[in-house]
Amino acid sequence: MAAKVLIIEDEEKISRFLELELTHEGYEVKKSADGREGLDLALAGGFDIVLLDIMLPGLNGLEVIRRLRKVSDVPVIMLTARDAVMDKVSGLDMGADDYVTKPFAIEELLARIRVTLRKNERKAEKTSSSLLECGKLRLDSAAYTVTYDGNPIELTKREFAMLELMLQNKNIVLSRDTFLERVWSYDYIGETNVVDVYVRYLRGKIDDVYGINLIKTVRGVGYVIKDESHEE
Repeated sequence: MAAKVLIIEDEEKISRFLELELTHEGYEVKKSADGREGLDLALAGGFDIVLLDIMLPGLNGLEVIRRLRKVSDVPVIMLTARDAVMDKVSGLDMGADDYVTKPFAIEELLARIRVTLRKNERKAEKTSSSLLECGKLRLDSAAYTVTYDGNPIELTKREFAMLELMLQNKNIVLSRDTFLERVWSYDYIGETNVVDVYVRYLRGKIDDVYGINLIKTVRGVGYVIKDESHEE
């Protein structure tokens, strides 16, 4: 599927040139010559990258990206005739992913677009792999957060590790020995009932609070978290 590019540029010759070149390269292109209109389009979503001029009517580019970054992390490459260091720094500090100073070679801009899109893809893959969910429960290992229906749940390091292990192995019953090996370490010496104690802690903070039965006991085997589709 072709990447979608939003061009926010008030110089018609540059805007049209970019549209032709990007379309030729297989991108889908939408244009705006006004900062306020461009911001509205960007906020509406659906774009893979934004090419943003600084000097714009309505809202300047720095204000556009400042407002955009409050709600969106869509990649942005700044296009500007300004080459002062502070203008570049301001753009990057506001959340721009890259900048290109006019006049620029189209080959360079196309290369920067490709690099920025690849970085964003890797970021999305990393973010996706760090998120574990089951129903309304959401664990983000990268941000080290757990929420249920958007409500934060405070867990200790051990509780977090146990919940993460169960979510990584949804619908698979994990034995107490597995928990001890993966959460406590292979050289743990102690009673296996410590696992039961921590499961009670987790149930107290999740199941009991929200009136659910997330963590299930399989007698004689261990514990499991099941998707609704696996419920009997």
